[in-house]
Amino acid sequence: MFSWSCSIPALAVSLVFAAAAAQAADPGSDPVVARIDGVELHRSDVDAARQDLPPQAQKLPIEQIYPILLDRLVDSALVAEAGRKEHLDQDPDLQRRLKSYEDRLIQQAYLTHAIDAGTSEDRLKARYETFAKEQAHEEVHARHILVKTEAEAKAIIAQLEKGADFAELAKKNSTDPAASEGGDLGYFGRDEMVPEFAEAAFAAPTGQFTKTPVKTEFGWHVIKVEDRRTKQPPSFDEARAEVGKLIARDIIEANVQELRKNAKIETFGLDGKPLPAGK
Repeated sequence: MFSWSCSIPALAVSLVFAAAAAQAADPGSDPVVARIDGVELHRSDVDAARQDLPPQAQKLPIEQIYPILLDRLVDSALVAEAGRKEHLDQDPDLQRRLKSYEDRLIQQAYLTHAIDAGTSEDRLKARYETFAKEQAHEEVHARHILVKTEAEAKAIIAQLEKGADFAELAKKNSTDPAASEGGDLGYFGRDEMVPEFAEAAFAAPTGQFTKTPVKTEFGWHVIKVEDRRTKQPPSFDEARAEVGKLIARDIIEANVQELRKNAKIETFGLDGKPLPAGK
């Protein structure tokens, strides 16, 4: 679950990267595609309209959807101009909404500038080192047999101690979907399993099964560890985009905190009364 302090930078990063992608889509000229009573529409307007289409429609070749987008833009321009002639652009509610939209554009521009100024190849590589250490972690390859009662689990352990094949017992006795694969769960990290299961699996020696039943919310397990490995992180080039987003989030967080530190902020509850400091 994310806190409000985390969600603000995350949303800002999303907006900034979306804007960067839109700019990268047309790095060349921005020709005029239509004139309506002297008002010009440009290729960039077509690109922006395309971003508002459903995902499937966005995948279509631009040549295929261009006529539809152009007609939509012309119609929109005509309707907007008709509204201006009726002075609807002076409506107080519309003015507030325009101000809100303008604020978002300015925020996006400010954060984009901050990210561009604060991101360098050296910083990317330094952040990648931390990222790589966080990504590298131990994984185990395990099988398990899931049954309803502790007595059933103990009976299976007794059979294993007499030399029974783990995979065959899993196929015959386990209630888990992996039973058909001999209880094979493949490789997994600690945080991919419920705590009780992970603790037992990572504590068991390679090639051995748990000598006592393991209880979880799903039932009783007998676990066998087949192998261990250290999961390797992606290469710098593979992780560049993700690391860039992490740096962007760091920069945005630092900027927002600095702005807060230098501002006089007063907050009020829904009843209009001042909120306690820190709320």
